[in-house]
Amino acid sequence: MSRDSRAAVMYDFNAPLAVESLRIKDPRPDQIVVRVVASGICHTDLSVVRAALPYPPPVVLGHEGAGIVEEVGSAVTTLAPGDHVVLSSIPHCGRCAYCRRGFAHLCDAGLNAAMAGQQIAFEKEGNDIANFCGLGSFASRTVVDACAAVKIDDDIPLNRACLIGCGVITGVGAALNTARIQAGETVAVFGCGGVGVNVIQGAAIAGASRIIAVDVVPKKLE
Repeated sequence: MSRDSRAAVMYDFNAPLAVESLRIKDPRPDQIVVRVVASGICHTDLSVVRAALPYPPPVVLGHEGAGIVEEVGSAVTTLAPGDHVVLSSIPHCGRCAYCRRGFAHLCDAGLNAAMAGQQIAFEKEGNDIANFCGLGSFASRTVVDACAAVKIDDDIPLNRACLIGCGVITGVGAALNTARIQAGETVAVFGCGGVGVNVIQGAAIAGASRIIAVDVVPKKLE
């Protein structure tokens, strides 16, 4: 299998990303290689570029990804080559008390490792390059922990599925888990960008009787 990947690399803050060829690392026993078919662009990626979120460069950004599994490590039993997957932007170790109890979103170990640049998927001329959030979806191929990939049906369009990794779960989660919208309630959503649209979808799923979308950009209201 090819170990080449075309990727957008951030070498320094407040500088343009460099699109270039990298080599992906061999997957560990608990990792997989994914051919990235589609990736969203999130404001969090821009925050890294602007040093508002000081993730150490060099790094391949992108954390809203979907693609096809190309290779699995020797310990991976839940995924196989050819599987379509959505990449999870919530890093978790899979071993701590939170992970074992089903609360992977509270995992400190996974988050700290991913945000400190300890997740390394790429290299160039002997130099390691990290993958943001343990994903690095601004690449044609990436290496991720198997627990960071969720298998989906093959007929789901990957250019839609990629958004589930961050924008959808953020917006729908805000509606269902944070606001805890109840059936019959009226909901106002201020700001109808990527997250706001998914708050609206979450409110609809919760059974809100009226959803009022508020924005100053006509195209978003459409």
